[in-house]
Amino acid sequence: MLDIETWPELNNPVLIYSFRGWIDAGLAGEGTLDLLIEQVAATGGHEFGSIDLTNLLDLQQTRPMVKLVDGGLRSIDWPKVRMWAGNLGRDVVCIQGPEPSVQWPDFAAEIATVAQRVGAKESFALGGMPAVATHRRNVAVLSSATKRSVAQEVGPLRDDYVGATGLNTVVQFALGESGVRSVALWAQVPQYVSGSPSPPSVRALAFRLSELARISPDLDALEATCVAYRDKVEEGLSDRPDVLAIVNQIDEQWEQRIPSGDEIANEIERFLRDQPSAEE
Repeated sequence: MLDIETWPELNNPVLIYSFRGWIDAGLAGEGTLDLLIEQVAATGGHEFGSIDLTNLLDLQQTRPMVKLVDGGLRSIDWPKVRMWAGNLGRDVVCIQGPEPSVQWPDFAAEIATVAQRVGAKESFALGGMPAVATHRRNVAVLSSATKRSVAQEVGPLRDDYVGATGLNTVVQFALGESGVRSVALWAQVPQYVSGSPSPPSVRALAFRLSELARISPDLDALEATCVAYRDKVEEGLSDRPDVLAIVNQIDEQWEQRIPSGDEIANEIERFLRDQPSAEE
């Protein structure tokens, strides 16, 4: 599946990826990868390879794009997963594109091959999850990992979901099985705005990634965008008193919520249960 122009020569890079499809609330994962790739390209990085998805996609769901080339002729841009390499305070490999429709195990194995070939020892999947939260509060970022020792380091954990999953998780497990330290970061996007791009979710995800992956993306430009976004959401809510009432209720519940004795006891039990035993 891999189409590599030239393998980049990198020093202990971190692999960062997100795939369009189910699920990426607020386009948090895609937006964060867009930000990183733009900055990688601006600092001398380059696209070094891709995976052609022409035979791996339902093209009625993910359609090829037509574009104009020299002389006004049309050209078809077939869907691909693209790979960039560069430096953001540390060498990085960024992988982004749509989810393939089929052959997920084979696809995930190819990503693991890329990690091994470039020498990546750790990886981060990025995405967004709809959450019972409001745009007035800082966006929380929860984590998942393929090893308990890693999970203990990167918390807080996203441990309340079982069920259908997306390609991010499949690739995360393939990387973990191949020996790559594998973490997924999930921005908790307010459910009522989860269908549109959320700059605060991108900022929260990029900031948490910078802490854990030890990279240095420039997030300053997002500050004004986040303020404008929150103002726009508030303006929109003024025309929807039904939704505004729900948002206010969520805020009140967060302010008034005090953990019960049972919840505190459960947290203590979970902490003790997650501690490594003497044999580990």
